[in-house]
Amino acid sequence: MAIATRGLVLGATALVLTTVAVTGAGISNLPQSQAFFQDSPKEIIDEVWQIVDRQFVDGTFNQVDWRNVRRQYLARSYKNKDEAYAAIKEMLKPLNDPYTRFMTPKEYRDMQIDTSGQLTGVGIQLSQDEKTKKLVVIAPIEDTPASKAGVLAQDVILKIDGKSTKGMDVNQAVQLIRGQEGTSVTLTILRGDKELEFPLKRARIEIHPVRANFRQEGQEPIGYIRLNQFSANAADEMREAITDLEKQKVAGYILDLRSNPGGLLYGSIDIARMWMDEGTIVSTADRQGIRSRERANNSALTDKPLVILVDGGSASASEILSGALQDNKRAVLVGTKTFGKGLVQSVRPLGDGSGLAVTVAKYFTPSGRDINHSGIVPDIVVEIPKEQQEALSSQRDKIGTAADPQYAKALEVLKQQIAKRNNPSASAPATSR
Repeated sequence: MAIATRGLVLGATALVLTTVAVTGAGISNLPQSQAFFQDSPKEIIDEVWQIVDRQFVDGTFNQVDWRNVRRQYLARSYKNKDEAYAAIKEMLKPLNDPYTRFMTPKEYRDMQIDTSGQLTGVGIQLSQDEKTKKLVVIAPIEDTPASKAGVLAQDVILKIDGKSTKGMDVNQAVQLIRGQEGTSVTLTILRGDKELEFPLKRARIEIHPVRANFRQEGQEPIGYIRLNQFSANAADEMREAITDLEKQKVAGYILDLRSNPGGLLYGSIDIARMWMDEGTIVSTADRQGIRSRERANNSALTDKPLVILVDGGSASASEILSGALQDNKRAVLVGTKTFGKGLVQSVRPLGDGSGLAVTVAKYFTPSGRDINHSGIVPDIVVEIPKEQQEALSSQRDKIGTAADPQYAKALEVLKQQIAKRNNPSASAPATSR
């Protein structure tokens, strides 16, 4: 079964700021449907059950008797839709997949904010650790209140405005963190063994996922591209950046995917095709094990040397792109191990205006690696101590400069690659005649 990549998202990053594409039919008849579901709260429970029954990636439903679950929840009485919503969230918990989640109509509307427009929030993406159930920052989005304040990938959110997050799911946390522009929220964060407080002012944020510039690094003209997230306009902005840098005749590229929490699946595929002419990009497998492969299509914009920067905040779509280019030996990866989020979700509108995100597939790199939980290990590991990370976070203009150890190493590697390309015989072993 082929998966329609234009309607899918990666991972379960949710969703203080980010939005996702939705699959399924339109909702032009929503008012009539809403009236029906308000009269019959059980119908929305059964609709959720049916979608999970058909699509959830684990055909054993985490060893749960899923049919018996349906009988139990439909045997109950529900006075109103709020009781039904609470039952749905309870019903999904035994699946033990924090990425399969129900959204109330308000939560679902929040997800549908146009990614190409302006967003209101603090600029973090959250995930719930599957084992500890703690709320973890996947990455702060660049130039947002959270990133400017120094929130880092892997920070654990302990409290929101003094309220403990213990037992709280991602959607509940999102509702507390979101709010009107100009209002404040305080996050209490655990970083290592330190407890830190971050008072943040919510802001309206315009997201441009790609930032690129030409650099003369010694003798070599370099293109530096920073990709912050795989939003709806990421591929268009990436194409424009590469085309412009090619006109400036750069000798090679550094693509910075650090703290990029991912986003739309098709965005990673489209961007991979800009860097490679042939080869597999990614394969996805549903619960029957049926795989769908996406391949390059001879549409690369450049074949010049490429080094990619990754770290623990590089997740989902970032891991597809970096994994594809690493496996195809198109790029050298520098940095630290990536986040490890190898799941694909479909986000569905429901009949009463609520929504359901359901994990429908796993993805694999071209060599067949399942990176869920394990992440991608770069070719060259360069660790940055926490103290230096915090310093770079407070002086963001230093990121992607000589003061940034990972960038400095990437530049060294890129220069070696450029030299090898310009003089291939120099690296070849001498032969006797």
